[in-house]
Amino acid sequence: MAAADQVVRYPYRSGDRKATGPAEVIIADIPTKRHWTRDLAVSRDGQRLFVAIGSASNVAAAMPEKTPEEIKAHEKTHGLGAAWGEEENRAVVRVFDPDGKNLRNYATGLRNCSGMTIQPGTDTLWCTGNERDHIGPNLAPDYLTTVKEGGFYGWPWYYTGGYEDPAHAGERADLKDKVTTPDVLLQAHSSTMQIVFYDGDAFPAEYRGDAFATMHGSWNREERTGYKVVRARMKDGKPTGVYEDFMTGFVLDKNTVWGRPTAIAVAPDGALLVSDDANGTIFRVTHPAK
Repeated sequence: MAAADQVVRYPYRSGDRKATGPAEVIIADIPTKRHWTRDLAVSRDGQRLFVAIGSASNVAAAMPEKTPEEIKAHEKTHGLGAAWGEEENRAVVRVFDPDGKNLRNYATGLRNCSGMTIQPGTDTLWCTGNERDHIGPNLAPDYLTTVKEGGFYGWPWYYTGGYEDPAHAGERADLKDKVTTPDVLLQAHSSTMQIVFYDGDAFPAEYRGDAFATMHGSWNREERTGYKVVRARMKDGKPTGVYEDFMTGFVLDKNTVWGRPTAIAVAPDGALLVSDDANGTIFRVTHPAK
């Protein structure tokens, strides 16, 4: 289990409805400033665990200066484009063994990967990206993306590939052509939370293998966006870059919103379960043909 400041393990056996012993701390002392939520994913073979740790700030404006030599040495141990200062080992996905050993940065430049999952039948890690707030109502796009080992996703110097953040203009020209562009771009400030791949059979066959993601909704733009569940279309197990609305209706008018989708899961019977943390509600979504 990933708590704000640590990863712990509880002993369970198949069929247990409660832990049979106390928590064992696997990873301790995770920093909690700013983005304090955590998500965990487990590799298909169970040999690696991933934990998402969001940034300590919006755009890392307070990082102390480093010489090119110091940056090179830092990246050698922390990963390409890795931030430092209070942002050290932040805006990253970290990987470790089940016993907590061999902890290291797996991917960098992910401002706030609030949701992660392993795509079924593959070793592909996915995350939902919540981007920065200061470039206006239509930038920077949130996203869904595969997370590549050693990949750098831009934060804080770049976004959506090689687009330079004006707050860091001219600071890291060496990174411009090394930024991994996310796979599925979403409307800015949607506050995308969780992602799941549909592997059930309660929906029509064309849904199988597609991804569903929840959008908690914007707070910093005049025209609201988010507040829904979207379906990201896949083809032969690969992202097409296309998404469509799947579950909407939470926004009544410019001033009134009655729900904020947050967590999502596929139930054993193939239904989708979607939580709404504005009301403490869990919705069960089925297909009428079934």
